[in-house]
Order: sequence, then C-alpha cells, then structure tokens
Amino acid sequence: MVKRGNRQQNPAAVGGSRQQRAVITMPQYLMKRFGGSRIRLYLSLISLLLYIFTKISVDMFSGAVFIQQALGWNIYVAVISLLIITCIYTVTGGLAALMYTDTVQTFVIIAGAFVLMGYSFYEIGGYQALFTKYKDAMPIFHDSLDPLRYNISNKCYLPRADSYNLLRDAVNGDLPWPGLIFGITIIGIWFWCSDQVIIQRCLAAKNLTHVKAGCVLCGYIKLLPMYLMVLPGMISRVLYPNEVACVVPEDCERICGTPVGCSNIAYPKLVVTLMPNGLRGLMLAVMLAALMSSLASIFNSSSTLFTMDIWARIRKGASNKELMIVGRVWILCIVAISIGWIPVVQAAQSGQLFDYIQSITSYLAPPIGAVVLLGVFVKRVNEPGAFWGLIGGLAMGLCRMIAEFVYGTGSCIFPSSCPFIFCGIHYLHFAIILFSCTCLLVLIISFCTPKIDEKHLPRLVYSLRYSRDERIDLDIVEEAKPKIKTQEEAENGTTDKHPVLAVAEPRKKRNVFIRCCGWFCGINSEPVPEPTEEEKAEASRKMADISENTFWSTVVNINAIIMMCVAIFLWGFYA
Repeated sequence: MVKRGNRQQNPAAVGGSRQQRAVITMPQYLMKRFGGSRIRLYLSLISLLLYIFTKISVDMFSGAVFIQQALGWNIYVAVISLLIITCIYTVTGGLAALMYTDTVQTFVIIAGAFVLMGYSFYEIGGYQALFTKYKDAMPIFHDSLDPLRYNISNKCYLPRADSYNLLRDAVNGDLPWPGLIFGITIIGIWFWCSDQVIIQRCLAAKNLTHVKAGCVLCGYIKLLPMYLMVLPGMISRVLYPNEVACVVPEDCERICGTPVGCSNIAYPKLVVTLMPNGLRGLMLAVMLAALMSSLASIFNSSSTLFTMDIWARIRKGASNKELMIVGRVWILCIVAISIGWIPVVQAAQSGQLFDYIQSITSYLAPPIGAVVLLGVFVKRVNEPGAFWGLIGGLAMGLCRMIAEFVYGTGSCIFPSSCPFIFCGIHYLHFAIILFSCTCLLVLIISFCTPKIDEKHLPRLVYSLRYSRDERIDLDIVEEAKPKIKTQEEAENGTTDKHPVLAVAEPRKKRNVFIRCCGWFCGINSEPVPEPTEEEKAEASRKMADISENTFWSTVVNINAIIMMCVAIFLWGFYA
C-alpha cells in the first residue's frame, strides 16, 4: 500500500482487482459503465416490474389455464398449486439446479411438442389441409343473438385474409411488418442483451465460446415454434372454432373464464382433447415442467436483482446469510403481487397473451435497450445522458400504458374507447418511436455534458474489449478490506486503538428446526475456507479472459451463419 501522494494506487481500490468487482447483473454493468447509483437502481426496479407484469403473472396464468383445462379446477386454485411446487423447487435449488433441469426438460419438451404436432396434422389431414380449412374456421352464432347489442357487423371473428403471411400490411395489419421487423428487434435487444434471466446464464458460462455456443443453440431451437406451436394453434381453431374463436362474452366466460376471448386455450385444448390418455398425461407434465422451469428461472433472477442491486445498497453490511433469506422472502412478495395482477392479464389485448406481453414490453423496455446499445458502442455517452434518456423514455411509455389500462384494450365485438392520440399507434410502432426518441435524448444530453475519461472504459465498451490498460472503475466508493476488530469492539461494538485477533469460539450445535430452515434457504452451516490470494488472482484472470480456441470458435461461428441463413429463408418463405 502506497501513500496518497504517490501516483500509484492500490489495485484493490481501482479496477485491477476484478475478483472483488465481478459483474453479476446488468445494473452492475451500467453502474461501472456510467458511474453513480441512480441508473443501477432504476434498471433494477424497472426490471422487477417487467418480471411481474410480463413474466411471472403470465407464466402463472398459462400454467393455470393448462391445469384448468385438464382438471377443471378454479384458476386461482390451479395457480396456488403450481406456485407451491415451483417455489419449493426454486428456493431449495438455485441457479445450478435450474441449469441442469432446464437442459433435461428442453429435450423432453421438444419431443412432446413433436408428438402433438404429428397428432394435430394427422387429425386435420396434413399440412396443405390446414391452409384450406383455416379460412372457414369461425364460431357458430345462436339465432337469438342480438345484433344491436353485439357489434359483429365488422366480422372480426373471421380468420384474417393475411393469416398465412408473416409480413402484413404496415397500417391495418394486426402485426404490421415494420413493427414485426424493427419493433420486435428493439424488444429483443432488451430481452436477449440485458434481461437478467438471459445474461445470468451467459455470465455463468465457462468461457466466451460456451456463451456463443449457447446463443447459437437457442437460435436453432427458436426456429421450431412455428411448427411446434403456431401451426398446431391454427389447427386447434379449425378443430374447435366455437371454443378457441369464441367472441360472445357469455360464451367465452363459460368456456375459459375470460369474457374477452379464449384463444389462450388453443394449445391445451389440443393436448386434452386430441391426445390419448398416456401421452396426454406426459404432455401435460411436459408443459407444466416448462412453465415451472420458466417461473423458477425468473424467481432466481429477480431474487438476484433485488438482493444485489437494491437490498445490498440499503444494508451495506448485510451478510451472505441475510441476503439469502431476503432473496427467499422477496420471491414470496413478487408471487403475491403477480397473483393480484392475473385479472389484468386475463382481460388485456382481447385475452391474447402474446399481444399482452409484447405490448407491455413495448412500453417499458425500449429505453433500456437504447441505453444498453449506446453504452456498449458509443464511448461518448455519459451518465446524465443515459439517466435522463431512461427517465424520458419511461414517461412516454407510461403515458401509453396507463391510458391503455384505464380505457381497456376492448375485444372483438366491444372495441376500446381509448383516444387515438394515446392508443391509435400500434404497440410495435410505438416501440420504434420510443426507442428512437430515447436514443436522440441520450445523445443530445451526453454531447452537452462532460464526457467520461477513457481510463474508466477499458473492457466496458466494444471498441476497448481487448484493452489491457488498468481500469479505474467509476463505482468504487471504498476499499473492500475489512478493519481488524479489537476485543472490546467484538464484544460490544466499540472501537479500541489496540487491535487484537478475534478468538474463535466453538460453534454451537443448532437444533433440527433451525438446521432445516437453513437448508431450505440455502444457508450452509459448515464453515467454508476463504480462498487464497493465488486462487483469487487465478479466478480474476479467468473472468477477464475472453480469448477463444480457434477451432471451436470457428465451429460456433459457422453454425451461427447457418442458423441465420435458415431463419432468413423461413422468413422469406412465409412472408
């Protein structure tokens, strides 16, 4: 340790000791990149809100729909049953358990989905028969239906003429092509590049090649939903038009418990009605396993965000045991909030979960995507620009989202009365506008305020990713080394001028109940030896190393090119 007047500095107090400054959440990265704490706090809070609005409540509702269709249970009984199993699985497992079980469940889910796809196409008469019969898949109305009360003159219940095309009319399409290409891409920047559920897995990889290989594998798997989910969903409408395509609120309420529409039951309806008994049980188990896995991943990620980015800043001296307990309690809190949000999910966007998820994400996520993208690729972007860009984007997004909640999104025969100035623009087009405005605001404010010195940026921006220069992190507030306590301080919290080493006391044997609670919360009662300085240095070196094996890097890159070519071909084929 050198004196303050010397130009050299203690590496532990700057960016040189990376083992003490490892990034485990996206808010932590942005705090390193821009400095200060307000961006980190904002991103943590908005990410948790997005988890509640678009992930946890939706997954719980989806699982409840499956259980409801299979067993006829009340939707809230189904939700609670699903949550009890998932919470036990999450609380006692952790990220390692999620990664291993996800790997096994992926193969089971894909196999079960292929089986259901085969049964579906066999029942309808083949691939071409689907495109022939889908045009006539419409519900049958009762003769007693009052045309004055129910506005069915617009024939919104008919299958769309552009149902077979991915790229639809830019103005009148339900998924206009500019929004589908650019709007979904903007939402994807948030989800794939900054969502804790995704990046937590990337940061847990052994090396950069493993990260890239995992992303390529996800890309290959993402090619399958068109055939495993979308086309079987269309088949379900052909086979069960009165249930899946219902539009009369009283009928929809009786069929699925939601007056605005029952399109969400299309897939579980196929499973429950079409498949034989043995395979039906297997498929229900597969789908519930997928939803439980998704919920468990979100619980784990949201717990990490809350404990590391919010609670650890409120309670700066919190022990690992306290953080573990707080993380478990936080899971219970967000579960309770999400259950209360389920009625909103049921009624939003005509009861279509896909539209609900994309719309909420379009109102809240584009500012985050803009700041992350500019922060990685534009060195000139600074903390004031990033923060006020986030705040300005949030204000614009909330104006649209609140108006939509107040007026409602309506349904097929009862359109929404939301004013055009708020709800007239398609939510995917709104995402493009919001992203562009945020980028403009970030750049204007950044160029009007002092820039960040380049000594704070090595390995934090793309152009300096291979830099070996010493980085002085902007998030440094104090040295990480604890002070040696005196005997008096150890006993009653007071400080003395003569430090002495604390005498280790024999560990008291805890009773069975306390040990069980500790096991449930993931707290290990056995002492864990501290790593040596050499081990810390080696771990730091491995975390900072982004070098790759040439052979495997080439294999991964070739597969990425192949995967993208296949995706482009499918886009062109179904456009």
